[in-house]
Amino acid sequence: MSAVDIAMSPILDGTTQYAGCFKDRLDLCSSESIKIYITVGGSSTPMRMMESDSIASVKLRIQECKGFVVKSQKLVFGGRELSRTNSLVKDYGIGDGNALHLALRVSDILMINVRTACGEEFEFQVDKHRNVGYLKRRIAKKGKGFHDVHPEIFCHGVKLQDDDRLIGDLSNSSDAVLHLVVHKYAEVWSKTVERDVELSITSPDSNNRMEGICEEKSKGRSILSRTLLGQDFFLKPVIVSPSVEFPHFLWKMAQSVSDGLALGRQPVRSSEGTGGTYFMQDATGDKYVAIFKPIDEEPLALNNPQGLPPSLDGIGLKRGTRVGEGAWREVAAYILDHPCEGSPQSLFRAEVGFAGVPPTMMVHCLHKGFNHPNGFYCSSEQVKTGSLQMFRKNHGSCEDMGPRDFPVDEVHKICVLDIRVANADRHAGNILLHKDPGNGRITLTPIDHGYCLPENFEDCTFEWLYWPQARQPFSRKTLDYIKSLDAEKDIAVLQFYGLDLSPEVARTLRVSTMLLKKGAERGLTAFAIGSIMCRENLNKKSVIEKIVQEAKDTVLPGMSEAVFLETVSEVMDSTLDKLL
Repeated sequence: MSAVDIAMSPILDGTTQYAGCFKDRLDLCSSESIKIYITVGGSSTPMRMMESDSIASVKLRIQECKGFVVKSQKLVFGGRELSRTNSLVKDYGIGDGNALHLALRVSDILMINVRTACGEEFEFQVDKHRNVGYLKRRIAKKGKGFHDVHPEIFCHGVKLQDDDRLIGDLSNSSDAVLHLVVHKYAEVWSKTVERDVELSITSPDSNNRMEGICEEKSKGRSILSRTLLGQDFFLKPVIVSPSVEFPHFLWKMAQSVSDGLALGRQPVRSSEGTGGTYFMQDATGDKYVAIFKPIDEEPLALNNPQGLPPSLDGIGLKRGTRVGEGAWREVAAYILDHPCEGSPQSLFRAEVGFAGVPPTMMVHCLHKGFNHPNGFYCSSEQVKTGSLQMFRKNHGSCEDMGPRDFPVDEVHKICVLDIRVANADRHAGNILLHKDPGNGRITLTPIDHGYCLPENFEDCTFEWLYWPQARQPFSRKTLDYIKSLDAEKDIAVLQFYGLDLSPEVARTLRVSTMLLKKGAERGLTAFAIGSIMCRENLNKKSVIEKIVQEAKDTVLPGMSEAVFLETVSEVMDSTLDKLL
């Protein structure tokens, strides 16, 4: 069942709900018992719990009653993600009558497009773990004219007679597209997407013609704006300064996306995550070349397509971040991930940096396939600004397998990046996994950096703390890279590319880089350094927060940032020496 299905389901009556899966909770009559509401899109489900329940137990009961596995759930309350599963309900200030918003990271979903013989077209999602019988019922329910019949589905010319067969078993792992035919009623085809995201690809009509091609020239590069059958689209890189020269692979990525849009390759919105994320296709429609994340569709932003309410104070899902800044943080993470050799300025001459963050740039893009709540009018006001990141071929994310076989250096490179940028949202789902078919070597690719570089360290979250590789010592290569880091140069490079850090964010980058370098010099592991940055629980400040606070209490008002950082350095040295 998809997030869309749930969002459109009727609101459950409290009495009916309690008579079912929550009946065993009715005996909670103590003063600690509270009633909350779980909302998904426009639907709301009452749920009774104890204030002393953990967030993990809340998610487990949602799984028991609604079928959403725990790892697919993100709970949001008061504009903040309830990411610390061991914390208690009362720790987040949740009380009687409050509403928790449920955002789903829907995995194993196939988008099914259906075209009937009478010309009707519709689409729906199915879980690949559902069976063929379920697929037939969904088609019969949605299709007009054959509600009371059982449509016959053919795959590769063979009739699917076994209704108990799983939908995911209908294709080989090498098949990119699964073509199904509903005999006499519809044609169905679906395509699975790496990293468990929804996707539908509809081949454009062969009669489609491209009309009105106009070209703008910018520094000798071709930036295209085209109109296809009256449907306007626009794609243009954001150029902050004439002195900024984008490398060829970024121009090639933007051009490939533009070519795909020109041939009717629609942006494909992912059902995963809490914001608007679009997979952009090339001209052939056979592969993805980039991922676009518009600023106005970020979590808690005005045009968020996932049903999250807009932020009232501008604060993002993670403390220390602000709504509308996720796209530039995606770009900043790529710029900061400079190669092992050379200065940070050499980044744009190398496609891959130390940690392997995919090439990312800011662009302006217009297309009716994006989320336009007030309708699409093809106006300049509807041009979206956001991050465009190169799509990386993968075999899923680290959620799909345990960390035992991950190479130590692959884990360490991500540890170094996350510590540097004080990542507030590193989990296994935003680390892609690729296994070389030749030698079997696993490569990890970090993505989704919209919550890096926060204004404070309150919500730093590193899932790799629980991986055994994090307790292994850094290699000489990694230590040399850490030693070469310079926060002041990094800040200057970000400014050169049009990313001016606020004083609070700049301070975070300076302090986190300082901790990484000092910890590595003392032989600390990624686990030890990461533990200093992350809170043990919601209400207990981390060691790095205590270091910063002690420095604030020590310096006199009006002292310069340089004096403050010198004080932080002294306090940090003392703290690390005590820990050792």
